[in-house]
Amino acid sequence: MTRDLTIGRVAEAVGCKVQTVRYYEQIGLIPAPPRSGGNQRLYDESAIHRLTFIRHARELGFPLQAIRDLISLSDDPNQPCDAVDEIAKTQLIEVNRRIERLQALRHELKRMIHQCKGGSIADCHVLEVLSDHNLCEAEDHQAPKKMT
Repeated sequence: MTRDLTIGRVAEAVGCKVQTVRYYEQIGLIPAPPRSGGNQRLYDESAIHRLTFIRHARELGFPLQAIRDLISLSDDPNQPCDAVDEIAKTQLIEVNRRIERLQALRHELKRMIHQCKGGSIADCHVLEVLSDHNLCEAEDHQAPKKMT
């Protein structure tokens, strides 16, 4: 296993920023690598594998705690994958909630635009709805908090 990869090479190989690699190291998602005599981090191929896993999981929307749990579960490859399935199912439920919310928001925006008849700003329905949450048809998005 190669152990001479600098943080820059690892970040480049994974397609992320050096700061991201440092952050994942700080929060314990990847182990701290040994350092060279010049105090430079020296990673091996397993760091690229772990970071690729993390990056893909993040792209799929998994929160950091779920990724931490998945990594922990993957450390014991002989156990049943029921817990992994549950984490993935929970993420799917969250993605479906976001899709439903975005569809409701799309509908509300289309409705606002459709009802706007043009003319002057004083008569703009889009601005009117944005100023008064009670004019929204969808209740999927929260009304802004009133400032005191």
